Amino acid sequence: MHITRLGVALVIAFSVNVVVVTPAHAQLGAIRRKAEEAKKKIDDAAKKSAADSAAKAKASPDSSKAKAADTTRKASGGTVAPAATAKADPKVWDNYDFVPGDKVLFFTDFSEDRVGNAARGLKYRSGPVEVVERDGVKMLRAAGKSEMLIPVGRKLPERFTLEIDVIGPPSGVNEMVSVEGGAQMDRGATSGNLIWSPKGTWIEGSGMTGASSTVNFPEPFVRAITGNVAHIRILMDSGYLKMYVNEQRVYNRPDFAFRRDSVIRLLVWGLEDAGMATYVTGIRLAESETDVLYDALAAKGRWATHGILFATGKADLQPESRPVLKDIAATLKKYGDLKVLIEGHTDNVGSAASNLALSDARAAAVKAALVSDYAVDGARITTKGLGDTKPAAPNGSAAGRAQNRRVEVVKQ
Repeated sequence: MHITRLGVALVIAFSVNVVVVTPAHAQLGAIRRKAEEAKKKIDDAAKKSAADSAAKAKASPDSSKAKAADTTRKASGGTVAPAATAKADPKVWDNYDFVPGDKVLFFTDFSEDRVGNAARGLKYRSGPVEVVERDGVKMLRAAGKSEMLIPVGRKLPERFTLEIDVIGPPSGVNEMVSVEGGAQMDRGATSGNLIWSPKGTWIEGSGMTGASSTVNFPEPFVRAITGNVAHIRILMDSGYLKMYVNEQRVYNRPDFAFRRDSVIRLLVWGLEDAGMATYVTGIRLAESETDVLYDALAAKGRWATHGILFATGKADLQPESRPVLKDIAATLKKYGDLKVLIEGHTDNVGSAASNLALSDARAAAVKAALVSDYAVDGARITTKGLGDTKPAAPNGSAAGRAQNRRVEVVKQ
């Protein structure tokens, strides 16, 4: 799982040479020391918040008791990402601007499915695919060409995001996961098919072919995601496509035709040989609402986001949270008189007390990141954890629980 630390580690090297300090230098040194002391207090508070939340919420993993040895479940989306590709360096995420949609249209992490059966939420079409348990986590295994439909419930909106977590084998078929709007394969001028494998991605249809659209992943990246969970993220805004694999943005196109239908065709392809299957560990489809942060605060007084992500049962912010944190920080800097309350919310899995403690620590971690990483005035931000007391949707399903795991910004 991607795990980033709040604050910056400061390393001070001392010289053995004697330096004569003038009054001006002494004053500058005092200012620097005060700044360093202030930053250290923020860092220490953030670390203590994360440690306290982990201890208090150990019995409540927020979205699932199951946990694989090499993965950790995200709190705001219920999906997972590979620990093997976690990077703390912010420069790695410079081109990462994916913000997940907030209104969940479909969600599954297969935790509610029976091992040995097809996934209940997906509409089965064909192929050797079933729910299995791997390293204590339920997931969907494809041992051949397997076709399913992701139900939308209505016509797919113009603005939406689709997230698919997948573990691909070391080698095998090239086309491991593909998605296209509509029940039938088209790949024509008005219907593009997005295709992923651990070695690269390409488009068939919408005026493109594999020859003209292939993006090959560099070898270190291929090694990092092979055999680990890779997070495929797709963002559509009318005809504008952005696609990411983990922290890498692979497509940024203004002219992609994704058919708006009531279903999305999902093809997952593995091989029958031992160790050559392809696994899907989570799917999240959500509508992206058009609310701009400040406009939402002015009109409604609050703004909810599922784009701030944490490690399971902890207050450790994930690097995927950077786009939303940058948006909040930019808004606060633009509107100097704006003060906000950061609310943390969880689903109802686990005890009410542990959920309350966890949500409180997470809200505090958001503030600490805004202050230490984005230079926001901490006096303008208060925090509060509400646990599972204010659900946005019923907690009776995985989709509902995914909707409830969120952070809200409230105008004060």
